[in-house]
Amino acid sequence: MLSDFNDQKQQVSEKSKPQKPAGQRILLLGYGNLDRQDDGIAWHILRRVAEKLDTRLPAIPEQQLYEISSTTTIGFALHLIPEHAEWLSQYDRVLFLDAHTGSIPQDISFNVLSAQYEPSPFTHHLTPATCLALCAALYHRTPQAALLSVRGFDFNFTQSLSASAYQLLDAAVERVMEWLG
Repeated sequence: MLSDFNDQKQQVSEKSKPQKPAGQRILLLGYGNLDRQDDGIAWHILRRVAEKLDTRLPAIPEQQLYEISSTTTIGFALHLIPEHAEWLSQYDRVLFLDAHTGSIPQDISFNVLSAQYEPSPFTHHLTPATCLALCAALYHRTPQAALLSVRGFDFNFTQSLSASAYQLLDAAVERVMEWLG
């Protein structure tokens, strides 16, 4: 499975990128359904972050992982699954990005995570904390992790963001850039 992990990475650009200290491998892992309007906001945020780091990502993800520098990888998935625990084990820091439906009071929420089992309202995916707990149990390591959750307003069948969600993009990107340092 680890060979699959390495095969999924793609060097997107040969331009020089800001480098992090040695040993600080970073994964920005977004998830959501691009075909359900604001549910795909994580990919829109990740594309803008990549542009700030002098890399262009496709409008629609063509693969699961994009290595945008020697220390930073961007990943995207429909939802979190147990196999993502292996991805997490390869990094020192992980930022999960997702949409929320308004159940969180803030339009943009940032929370530091710890590895712990959390039941999910859906049977087909994991919470970020549960994914971290699997990583700890299976690989005996847990990266520092946080969740950036951005309010989604409309979840219709389109790949375009609603005007309200679009207005949150710049602030969300800035929050990611702050986290990156």
